[in-house]
Amino acid sequence: MYNRIILPIVGIILLCSNIAVAQENQWSSARPDGHAPISVMGDHYHKKGEFMFSYRYMLMWMNGNLQSTDDISNEDIYQNFMVAPQKMQMNMHMLGIMYAPSDRITLMVMGNYISNSMDLRTGMGVNFKTESGGLGDISLSSLIKIMNKNRQSLHGNVGISIPLGDIDQRDTTPMMNDAQLAYPMQLGSGTWDPTIGLTYLGQSEKFSWGAQSMYKFRLGENSENYTFGNRFNIVGWGAVKISDYFSFSTSLSYFNTQKIDGVDADLNPMMMPLFNTANSGRSQLDVGLGTNFLIPKGSLKNLRLAAEVKIPTYQKVNGIQMKNTLMVTFGVQYTIGHKE
Repeated sequence: MYNRIILPIVGIILLCSNIAVAQENQWSSARPDGHAPISVMGDHYHKKGEFMFSYRYMLMWMNGNLQSTDDISNEDIYQNFMVAPQKMQMNMHMLGIMYAPSDRITLMVMGNYISNSMDLRTGMGVNFKTESGGLGDISLSSLIKIMNKNRQSLHGNVGISIPLGDIDQRDTTPMMNDAQLAYPMQLGSGTWDPTIGLTYLGQSEKFSWGAQSMYKFRLGENSENYTFGNRFNIVGWGAVKISDYFSFSTSLSYFNTQKIDGVDADLNPMMMPLFNTANSGRSQLDVGLGTNFLIPKGSLKNLRLAAEVKIPTYQKVNGIQMKNTLMVTFGVQYTIGHKE
Protein backbone atom coordinates (compact mmCIF):
# COMPACT_ATOMS: atom_id res chain seq x y z
CA MET A 1 0.00 0.00 0.00
CA TYR A 2 2.85 2.39 0.86
CA ASN A 3 4.41 1.94 -2.60
CA ARG A 4 1.12 2.76 -4.34
CA ILE A 5 0.93 6.03 -2.40
CA ILE A 6 4.60 7.05 -2.26
CA LEU A 7 5.73 6.30 -5.82
CA PRO A 8 3.23 8.62 -7.57
CA ILE A 9 4.17 11.45 -5.19
CA VAL A 10 7.89 10.87 -5.83
CA GLY A 11 7.16 10.92 -9.57
CA ILE A 12 5.40 14.28 -9.26
CA ILE A 13 8.35 15.68 -7.29
CA LEU A 14 10.85 14.56 -9.93
CA LEU A 15 8.72 16.02 -12.71
CA CYS A 16 8.40 19.34 -10.90
CA SER A 17 12.14 19.33 -10.20
CA ASN A 18 12.78 19.47 -13.95
CA ILE A 19 10.62 22.59 -14.15
CA ALA A 20 12.67 24.33 -11.47
CA VAL A 21 16.18 23.22 -12.42
CA ALA A 22 16.74 26.23 -14.70
CA GLN A 23 16.00 28.63 -11.86
CA GLU A 24 19.13 29.77 -10.01
CA ASN A 25 17.56 31.63 -7.07
CA GLN A 26 16.57 30.04 -3.79
CA TRP A 27 13.20 28.73 -2.70
CA SER A 28 11.37 31.41 -0.69
CA SER A 29 8.52 31.40 1.80
CA ALA A 30 7.79 35.09 1.07
CA ARG A 31 4.87 34.37 -1.30
CA PRO A 32 1.29 33.29 -0.66
CA ASP A 33 2.14 29.77 -1.83
CA GLY A 34 5.40 29.76 0.16
CA HIS A 35 3.65 27.76 2.89
CA ALA A 36 2.09 24.32 2.54
CA PRO A 37 -1.65 23.79 3.11
CA ILE A 38 -2.44 24.87 6.66
CA SER A 39 -2.93 21.31 8.00
CA VAL A 40 0.74 20.47 7.26
CA MET A 41 3.04 21.14 10.24
CA GLY A 42 6.76 21.90 10.03
CA ASP A 43 6.54 22.55 6.30
CA HIS A 44 8.98 25.50 6.14
CA TYR A 45 11.96 26.92 8.01
CA HIS A 46 13.02 30.51 8.70
CA LYS A 47 16.08 32.72 8.41
CA LYS A 48 18.21 33.58 11.43
CA GLY A 49 16.41 35.77 13.95
CA GLU A 50 12.90 35.28 12.56
CA PHE A 51 9.91 34.41 14.74
CA MET A 52 6.57 33.08 13.55
CA PHE A 53 3.45 32.87 15.71
CA SER A 54 0.57 30.70 14.57
CA TYR A 55 -2.95 29.73 15.57
CA ARG A 56 -4.87 26.87 13.98
CA TYR A 57 -8.41 25.71 14.58
CA MET A 58 -9.14 22.21 13.36
CA LEU A 59 -12.52 20.50 13.29
CA MET A 60 -13.02 16.83 12.47
CA TRP A 61 -16.31 14.98 12.07
CA MET A 62 -17.14 11.28 12.19
CA ASN A 63 -20.51 9.77 11.32
CA GLY A 64 -21.49 6.10 11.35
CA ASN A 65 -19.23 3.08 11.53
CA LEU A 66 -17.02 0.97 9.30
CA GLN A 67 -16.04 -2.68 9.41
CA SER A 68 -12.85 -2.90 7.39
CA THR A 69 -13.85 -0.74 4.37
CA ASP A 70 -17.64 -1.24 4.52
CA ASP A 71 -20.41 0.53 6.41
CA ILE A 72 -21.86 -1.44 9.31
CA SER A 73 -25.32 -0.89 10.81
CA ASN A 74 -26.23 -0.40 14.45
CA GLU A 75 -28.12 -3.70 14.40
CA ASP A 76 -25.01 -5.59 13.37
CA ILE A 77 -22.97 -3.87 16.08
CA TYR A 78 -25.56 -4.78 18.73
CA GLN A 79 -24.99 -8.47 17.99
CA ASN A 80 -21.68 -8.22 19.85
CA PHE A 81 -21.78 -4.93 21.76
CA MET A 82 -24.24 -3.11 24.05
CA VAL A 83 -23.60 0.37 22.63
CA ALA A 84 -22.97 1.74 19.13
CA PRO A 85 -21.25 5.10 18.53
CA GLN A 86 -23.24 7.39 16.23
CA LYS A 87 -21.38 10.68 15.69
CA MET A 88 -18.24 12.33 16.98
CA GLN A 89 -16.78 15.82 16.65
CA MET A 90 -13.28 16.86 17.64
CA ASN A 91 -12.27 20.51 18.00
CA MET A 92 -8.61 21.40 18.41
CA HIS A 93 -7.08 24.83 19.05
CA MET A 94 -3.35 24.86 18.27
CA LEU A 95 -0.85 27.56 19.23
CA GLY A 96 2.64 27.46 17.77
CA ILE A 97 5.89 29.43 17.88
CA MET A 98 8.80 29.05 15.46
CA TYR A 99 12.21 30.66 15.97
CA ALA A 100 15.37 30.39 13.89
CA PRO A 101 18.59 30.71 15.95
CA SER A 102 20.50 30.25 12.68
CA ASP A 103 19.84 29.97 8.95
CA ARG A 104 20.16 26.19 9.24
CA ILE A 105 18.02 25.44 12.31
CA THR A 106 14.42 26.44 13.08
CA LEU A 107 12.92 25.47 16.43
CA MET A 108 9.19 24.91 16.87
CA VAL A 109 6.92 24.39 19.87
CA MET A 110 3.20 23.64 19.59
CA GLY A 111 0.53 23.19 22.21
CA ASN A 112 -3.17 22.49 21.84
CA TYR A 113 -6.53 22.48 23.57
CA ILE A 114 -8.95 19.69 22.61
CA SER A 115 -12.67 19.24 23.06
CA ASN A 116 -14.48 16.07 21.97
CA SER A 117 -18.13 15.04 21.90
CA MET A 118 -19.59 11.67 20.96
CA ASP A 119 -23.23 10.68 20.44
CA LEU A 120 -24.03 7.05 21.27
CA ARG A 121 -27.07 4.73 21.25
CA THR A 122 -27.67 1.61 23.32
CA GLY A 123 -29.19 -1.58 21.98
CA MET A 124 -32.35 -0.63 23.91
CA GLY A 125 -32.65 2.62 21.93
CA VAL A 126 -31.36 5.04 24.58
CA ASN A 127 -29.42 7.98 23.14
CA PHE A 128 -26.73 9.73 25.18
CA LYS A 129 -23.63 11.90 24.74
CA THR A 130 -20.18 11.89 26.30
CA GLU A 131 -17.73 14.80 26.28
CA SER A 132 -14.09 15.38 27.07
CA GLY A 133 -11.84 18.44 26.99
CA GLY A 134 -8.58 19.97 28.13
CA LEU A 135 -4.96 20.49 27.21
CA GLY A 136 -3.35 18.01 24.85
CA ASP A 137 0.25 16.91 24.45
CA ILE A 138 2.94 19.49 23.62
CA SER A 139 5.34 18.95 20.74
CA LEU A 140 8.92 20.24 20.45
CA SER A 141 10.71 19.94 17.14
CA SER A 142 13.61 21.13 15.05
CA LEU A 143 13.65 21.79 11.31
CA ILE A 144 17.12 21.24 9.87
CA LYS A 145 17.87 22.74 6.45
CA ILE A 146 19.67 20.31 4.16
CA MET A 147 19.73 22.28 0.91
CA ASN A 148 18.15 25.28 -0.82
CA LYS A 149 19.05 25.96 -4.46
CA ASN A 150 17.42 26.10 -7.89
CA ARG A 151 14.16 26.99 -6.13
CA GLN A 152 14.17 23.61 -4.44
CA SER A 153 14.52 22.99 -0.72
CA LEU A 154 14.93 19.98 1.53
CA HIS A 155 14.85 19.87 5.31
CA GLY A 156 14.65 17.27 8.05
CA ASN A 157 12.02 17.22 10.81
CA VAL A 158 13.00 15.89 14.23
CA GLY A 159 10.79 16.24 17.28
CA ILE A 160 9.18 14.74 20.34
CA SER A 161 5.70 14.91 21.88
CA ILE A 162 5.57 15.50 25.64
CA PRO A 163 2.70 13.63 27.37
CA LEU A 164 0.75 16.41 29.07
CA GLY A 165 -2.72 15.47 27.77
CA ASP A 166 -5.03 13.65 30.22
CA ILE A 167 -5.69 9.95 29.47
CA ASP A 168 -8.23 9.50 32.29
CA GLN A 169 -11.16 11.50 30.90
CA ARG A 170 -14.50 10.40 32.34
CA ASP A 171 -18.18 11.27 31.98
CA THR A 172 -21.64 10.11 33.06
CA THR A 173 -23.41 7.42 30.99
CA PRO A 174 -26.73 5.54 31.40
CA MET A 175 -24.72 2.57 32.66
CA MET A 176 -22.65 4.34 35.34
CA ASN A 177 -21.43 7.64 36.69
CA ASP A 178 -17.82 8.72 36.20
CA ALA A 179 -17.28 6.19 33.42
CA GLN A 180 -13.91 5.99 31.68
CA LEU A 181 -14.23 7.25 28.10
CA ALA A 182 -13.11 5.44 24.95
CA TYR A 183 -9.54 5.64 23.66
CA PRO A 184 -10.39 8.19 20.90
CA MET A 185 -11.95 10.50 23.51
CA GLN A 186 -8.72 10.84 25.53
CA LEU A 187 -6.62 13.99 25.18
CA GLY A 188 -3.10 12.61 24.87
CA SER A 189 -1.05 9.47 24.36
CA GLY A 190 0.46 9.22 27.83
CA THR A 191 3.85 8.36 26.29
CA TRP A 192 6.87 10.25 24.97
CA ASP A 193 6.53 10.11 21.19
CA PRO A 194 9.53 10.94 18.96
CA THR A 195 8.89 12.02 15.37
CA ILE A 196 11.24 11.98 12.39
CA GLY A 197 10.54 13.18 8.86
CA LEU A 198 11.67 14.79 5.65
CA THR A 199 10.14 17.73 3.75
CA TYR A 200 10.78 18.69 0.12
CA LEU A 201 9.68 22.03 -1.42
CA GLY A 202 9.85 23.42 -4.94
CA GLN A 203 8.79 26.55 -6.83
CA SER A 204 8.49 28.07 -10.27
CA GLU A 205 7.23 31.57 -11.09
CA LYS A 206 3.54 30.72 -10.67
CA PHE A 207 3.48 27.29 -9.04
CA SER A 208 4.80 25.56 -5.95
CA TRP A 209 4.77 21.95 -4.79
CA GLY A 210 6.00 19.85 -1.94
CA ALA A 211 5.94 16.56 -0.10
CA GLN A 212 6.40 15.57 3.50
CA SER A 213 6.83 12.16 5.09
CA MET A 214 6.63 11.74 8.88
CA TYR A 215 6.84 8.81 11.29
CA LYS A 216 5.78 8.95 14.94
CA PHE A 217 6.65 6.10 17.29
CA ARG A 218 5.74 5.58 20.93
CA LEU A 219 8.13 4.96 23.80
CA GLY A 220 7.03 2.64 26.59
CA GLU A 221 3.59 2.19 28.12
CA ASN A 222 1.37 4.87 29.66
CA SER A 223 -0.11 4.95 33.17
CA GLU A 224 -3.27 3.17 31.97
CA ASN A 225 -1.18 0.21 30.72
CA TYR A 226 -1.49 0.66 26.97
CA THR A 227 0.41 2.27 24.10
CA PHE A 228 -1.12 3.96 21.06
CA GLY A 229 0.04 2.63 17.70
CA ASN A 230 2.89 4.13 15.69
CA ARG A 231 1.80 6.44 12.87
CA PHE A 232 3.19 6.95 9.38
CA ASN A 233 1.89 9.74 7.14
CA ILE A 234 2.87 11.21 3.81
CA VAL A 235 1.39 14.21 1.99
CA GLY A 236 2.05 15.76 -1.39
CA TRP A 237 0.65 19.10 -2.52
CA GLY A 238 0.66 21.61 -5.35
CA ALA A 239 -0.35 25.28 -5.35
CA VAL A 240 -0.89 28.02 -7.89
CA LYS A 241 0.02 31.63 -7.14
CA ILE A 242 -2.97 33.71 -8.22
CA SER A 243 -1.44 37.04 -7.15
CA ASP A 244 0.97 38.48 -4.60
CA TYR A 245 -1.84 37.97 -2.08
CA PHE A 246 -3.63 34.71 -2.94
CA SER A 247 -2.82 31.10 -3.73
CA PHE A 248 -4.91 27.96 -4.05
CA SER A 249 -3.72 24.44 -3.30
CA THR A 250 -4.69 20.81 -3.62
CA SER A 251 -3.21 17.90 -1.71
CA LEU A 252 -3.19 14.13 -1.45
CA SER A 253 -2.39 12.67 1.97
CA TYR A 254 -2.16 9.16 3.38
CA PHE A 255 -1.69 7.88 6.91
CA ASN A 256 -1.44 4.51 8.58
CA THR A 257 -1.84 4.06 12.33
CA GLN A 258 -1.05 0.75 14.00
CA LYS A 259 -3.18 -0.97 16.66
CA ILE A 260 -3.15 -0.07 20.33
CA ASP A 261 -0.89 -2.36 22.37
CA GLY A 262 -2.18 -3.22 25.83
CA VAL A 263 -5.52 -2.58 27.52
CA ASP A 264 -7.08 0.06 29.79
CA ALA A 265 -8.55 -2.11 32.56
CA ASP A 266 -11.39 0.40 33.12
CA LEU A 267 -12.81 -0.22 29.65
CA ASN A 268 -15.06 -3.26 29.15
CA PRO A 269 -14.32 -4.51 25.59
CA MET A 270 -17.86 -5.96 25.36
CA MET A 271 -19.53 -2.61 26.04
CA MET A 272 -18.82 -0.88 22.70
CA PRO A 273 -16.46 -1.29 19.74
CA LEU A 274 -14.21 1.64 20.73
CA PHE A 275 -13.52 0.00 24.13
CA ASN A 276 -11.90 -2.99 22.39
CA THR A 277 -8.29 -2.46 21.22
CA ALA A 278 -8.84 -5.00 18.42
CA ASN A 279 -10.88 -2.16 16.89
CA SER A 280 -7.94 0.24 16.59
CA GLY A 281 -5.49 1.11 13.85
CA ARG A 282 -6.48 2.33 10.40
CA SER A 283 -5.27 3.63 7.05
CA GLN A 284 -6.80 6.53 5.16
CA LEU A 285 -6.34 8.55 1.97
CA ASP A 286 -7.57 12.18 1.88
CA VAL A 287 -7.95 14.78 -0.84
CA GLY A 288 -7.55 18.40 0.27
CA LEU A 289 -8.41 21.83 -1.13
CA GLY A 290 -6.97 24.96 0.45
CA THR A 291 -6.15 28.63 0.12
CA ASN A 292 -3.49 30.97 1.54
CA PHE A 293 -3.84 34.75 1.82
CA LEU A 294 -0.67 36.77 2.48
CA ILE A 295 -0.36 40.48 3.19
CA PRO A 296 3.01 41.32 1.53
CA LYS A 297 3.31 44.98 2.55
CA GLY A 298 1.95 47.67 4.85
CA SER A 299 1.40 47.63 8.60
CA LEU A 300 0.18 43.99 8.51
CA LYS A 301 3.03 42.73 6.34
CA ASN A 302 3.76 38.99 6.72
CA LEU A 303 0.32 38.21 8.17
CA ARG A 304 -1.23 35.07 6.67
CA LEU A 305 -4.73 33.65 6.72
CA ALA A 306 -5.33 30.12 5.50
CA ALA A 307 -8.03 27.45 5.26
CA GLU A 308 -8.19 23.86 4.06
CA VAL A 309 -10.85 21.17 3.66
CA LYS A 310 -9.88 17.48 3.59
CA ILE A 311 -12.24 14.74 2.45
CA PRO A 312 -11.51 11.03 2.96
CA THR A 313 -11.58 9.04 -0.28
CA TYR A 314 -10.44 5.71 1.15
CA GLN A 315 -10.61 4.26 4.66
CA LYS A 316 -9.73 0.84 5.98
CA VAL A 317 -10.04 0.10 9.69
CA ASN A 318 -9.17 -2.83 11.90
CA GLY A 319 -12.39 -4.36 13.23
CA ILE A 320 -15.19 -1.82 13.77
CA GLN A 321 -14.48 1.91 14.06
CA MET A 322 -16.14 5.24 13.37
CA LYS A 323 -16.15 6.60 9.82
CA ASN A 324 -14.27 9.86 9.25
CA THR A 325 -16.28 12.24 7.05
CA LEU A 326 -14.61 15.68 6.97
CA MET A 327 -11.75 17.75 8.39
CA VAL A 328 -11.50 21.55 8.18
CA THR A 329 -8.55 23.65 9.33
CA PHE A 330 -8.35 27.44 9.67
CA GLY A 331 -5.13 29.26 10.49
CA VAL A 332 -3.47 32.61 11.19
CA GLN A 333 0.31 33.02 10.92
CA TYR A 334 2.44 36.09 11.59
CA THR A 335 6.18 36.41 10.98
CA ILE A 336 8.42 38.93 12.76
CA GLY A 337 11.90 39.82 11.59
CA HIS A 338 11.42 38.69 8.00
CA LYS A 339 14.33 40.02 5.96
CA GLU A 340 13.07 39.55 2.39
